[in-house]
Amino acid sequence: MQQANTKERIILGIDPGTAVMGYGLIKETGPKMELIALGVVKMNVADDHMLKLQRIFEKTVALIDNYHPDCLAIEAPFYGKNIQVMLKLGRAQGVAIAAALSRNLDITEYAPRKIKQSITGNGNATKEQVAAMLQNLLSFKETPDFLDATDGLAVAVCHSFQRITTGSKSGSGSKKAYSGWDTFVKDNAKRIVK
Repeated sequence: MQQANTKERIILGIDPGTAVMGYGLIKETGPKMELIALGVVKMNVADDHMLKLQRIFEKTVALIDNYHPDCLAIEAPFYGKNIQVMLKLGRAQGVAIAAALSRNLDITEYAPRKIKQSITGNGNATKEQVAAMLQNLLSFKETPDFLDATDGLAVAVCHSFQRITTGSKSGSGSKKAYSGWDTFVKDNAKRIVK
């Protein structure tokens, strides 16, 4: 009977970016959460966009191979007025998703407002408020060099909260989660050009 409550799951959360990618990993044991790691991947300013995408892909694969998460939770690009910034963020997110798909992870996407609401109760919370709440929730003292690290961690915690509070695997307002290329191709057969 207790076995269902004590099932463990490792969640990798990513806040994609073209200058800095934040990530956080938590271990979920029933309703309890434990911090495994958090950090950032800095992109070299001098690198062109394609080299930055390669670094995002390689680092995401390395995180997956090192920590063996069960799923990826990723922040969706926010809507902005600068189309070029949106395009670059979308590519960064896509590359991180492709890395997770290459390792057959379940993937769930969350809107920034949903993540902030889940962590602080306020969809308009600042990065500092989110970081403070996470430090309290997961009992860590270190202040990361970049708030992007706690943003990545917030995505993982948000994903955990969704399952704990709703008993479901996907977040509200998220797109369909795919567990690998085979599933994606099967569900999108009409979109595939042969």
